[in-house]
Amino acid sequence: MGGNKNIKVLIIDDSILISKVYTEELISEGFDVITSSDGAKGLELALKEKPDIILLDIIMPVMDGLTMMDKLRNENQYGKKVPIILLTSLSPNEEKIMNEIVKDEPAYYLIKSECKPSDVVEKIRERLGRS
Repeated sequence: MGGNKNIKVLIIDDSILISKVYTEELISEGFDVITSSDGAKGLELALKEKPDIILLDIIMPVMDGLTMMDKLRNENQYGKKVPIILLTSLSPNEEKIMNEIVKDEPAYYLIKSECKPSDVVEKIRERLGRS
């Protein structure tokens, strides 16, 4: 547990329920968590707070996740390098999604319905190189 202290995770998802579930799981594992319910506010928070990793939904109001990720990647050095895990209900077979993931590495993809919160925690640890 305590090895995740001071690791900041930004969750950007318009589903209050999903955001709450991931927030509770991450806090119980010792992560610091900040949240946003749309891509525009999420982009502002990412640039201000500089989280270690971002969990990003694709379909959201105001600004979708792919647009937000593209803007973040073009903003500065931090934005180019921060790991992003896309959490979505969309199929990764959609060409636009795969093109964005490949173009905007380090970005990774998880389908919400196929993973538990504990799987997301493991993916975060993997992406940050922690056990």
